[in-house]
Amino acid sequence: MLYRRFGKTEIKMPVFTCSGMRFQFSWNRSDTPTQQSKQKVKSTILRALELGINHIETAYGYGTSEEEIGSVIKNLPRNSFILQTKVSPRKDVNEFLKRIEESLKLLHVDYLDLFAIHGINNEELLSYTLQKGGCLEAVLKLKKQGLVRHVGFSTHGSTDIILKAVKSGVFDFINLHWYYIFQDNWPVILEANKRNMGVLIISPNDKGGKLYDPPEKLRKLTSPLSPMIFNDLFCLSRHEVSTLSIGAAKPADYDEHIKALSFYEQRRDLISPIVERLKSEFSTILGKEWAATWKEGLPHWYETPGNINIPVILYLWNLARAYDMTEYGKMRFNLMGNADHWFPGNKPDFLDKFDFSECLKKSPHAHLIPSILKEAYSLLSGQEVRRLGGKSESV
Repeated sequence: MLYRRFGKTEIKMPVFTCSGMRFQFSWNRSDTPTQQSKQKVKSTILRALELGINHIETAYGYGTSEEEIGSVIKNLPRNSFILQTKVSPRKDVNEFLKRIEESLKLLHVDYLDLFAIHGINNEELLSYTLQKGGCLEAVLKLKKQGLVRHVGFSTHGSTDIILKAVKSGVFDFINLHWYYIFQDNWPVILEANKRNMGVLIISPNDKGGKLYDPPEKLRKLTSPLSPMIFNDLFCLSRHEVSTLSIGAAKPADYDEHIKALSFYEQRRDLISPIVERLKSEFSTILGKEWAATWKEGLPHWYETPGNINIPVILYLWNLARAYDMTEYGKMRFNLMGNADHWFPGNKPDFLDKFDFSECLKKSPHAHLIPSILKEAYSLLSGQEVRRLGGKSESV
């Protein structure tokens, strides 16, 4: 296994992390895991440790994940693994602390190596975290008591919100989204690096493009590498990135990532022509002008009629058109409107009711976007998708 320094924590971090958000029995914390589920979790964790993947990451909001992980690690030497859990910020700090206490009990540990405030996705949640008497202040007291060793945060928020959190200067590490198909958060990673923070990449295989089931066109474009191996090497080619979270559902799910490490020394030579091929295809299919300027002047979702998330819809349409990533697009498109602050804004269900001329006046493509939104709706709409357990942990 390859290891990197996890910022100011000085933890020797494996470049792959065992994430506990896919192998649990249920998204409902009150459900009782079956023996079969417990055995699957055990075999997945033990396989990770066997491979040198000794960072185990979970969250209060991941249903029965903490309980199932706890049933495994309680029988392991405490120094054989690095443990991280996450709890979402709350207005009621006592409720926040109660959840941390519950997490510690379920995990059967006396302390957490890493604790992340989960989902600082908007101004309100940032305020709950940083305000006097807020969640961060409460966690720092736990740190003094030895219950938490390092404090960071996770986020699915916009780049401006994430930068505010990073620039507060109070965190040791960050969990965020960044991978080939979504590079908007690179300025955040650079800022985090300046502040000596560890950087964990969330969901590079799932949110990074459903790379466990890629379309044939994407396979051809990333050849001779698989899309998953290409994405691993793309992320790890940046020294500012510490670790990639692998949401394994079974022991074999690590195999492709371990294979990626066999190409690590040649990573730059291998990914460079693939990146150029992907960029070329994007421009060829969508047009050079659109490829270079489609993001310019787009409104935030809360600035549009019907709170329609125009930037995300265009992003998904781009991927579907350029790389045949239609199934990925459907998964994300149909989540809109059902995921609260984790994936905000709405789908364009009633386009004919809205006039977008005012909110698109700064876009060079204002005349094209309404028709593209209609095409995206036709291409990507389908059965509604709900985030994880179907509700927000932060509510």
